[in-house]
Parts: sequence; structure tokens; C-alpha cells
Amino acid sequence: MQRLAELVLARRNTARLMAQGAIEASPGHYPLIVLLHGAWLAGLWYLAVGQDVNVGWLAVFAALQALRVWVLVTLGPRWTTRIIILPGAPLVRKGPYRFLSHPNYCVVAGEMLVLPLVFGLLWYGVVFSLLNAAILAVRISAENKALAR
Repeated sequence: MQRLAELVLARRNTARLMAQGAIEASPGHYPLIVLLHGAWLAGLWYLAVGQDVNVGWLAVFAALQALRVWVLVTLGPRWTTRIIILPGAPLVRKGPYRFLSHPNYCVVAGEMLVLPLVFGLLWYGVVFSLLNAAILAVRISAENKALAR
């Protein structure tokens, strides 16, 4: 439900930014991201049923969710799931962006590994972390190029 709510928020923010003259950069890889996240969540729903819950990893996952909220609040109406560039708008340099260029991607990378660990699915977390790393390499390169313009 969280991911669906985030997609609604992202779509609303994207529409608002586009109405202000923003442009989308490198949209070609976006369907792969959606497919990866959808497959990751669907597989977890299937594989985690009946598994014991590791409370320690669940606490780590909760901490990641707090970091996710920090990113969303920091970016506010500029947060989207796509690479949307608003010409003339300064880069966000507050909140977690004081410490990292791409904190949301760090959170997502953590989630991809940690949530499967909550259910003892180390192999699943490793496989999807590697797939996510491959897509993030493309994504971060595209985003950095777009932001440099």
C-alpha cells in the first residue's frame, strides 16, 4: 500500500512540475524500475507467507522507512519516481541531501536487501539487490547528466 500511495504522490508531483515547465530526462529505463519493484514485492508476498519474522531486521527496515519519509519531506512537491528537471530550480541541498547526492536510492537499495532478510530470504535480497544495482547504475548516470545541464 505504501508503494501505491507513493506512486499517486509521485504522479501528482510530476504533473505539477510538468505544468511549471519541467522536463523528463531519460524515461526509457523507468518501465524496468517499475517491473523490478513490482516483481520484488510480488515475490515477497509469495515467498514470505508463513516465514518467521526477524524482529532485528524489521527494526532496520523501520529505520529505512524513517529515512524514506525524511527524503520525501525534504523534496516535498519535487519528489517523483521519474527524473523530472525543473529548469532554473536550485538543487535541494538540505535534509539528507546535505550528506548524499542520492539518498532515496540508498534507502531503496537498503529496502531491497533488508525486507527479504526480515523473512530469512537472504538469497532473494541478494538477487534483487544486484538487479537493482544494475538499474541504479543507469538511473544515477542519467540523473547526474540531467542535473548537470
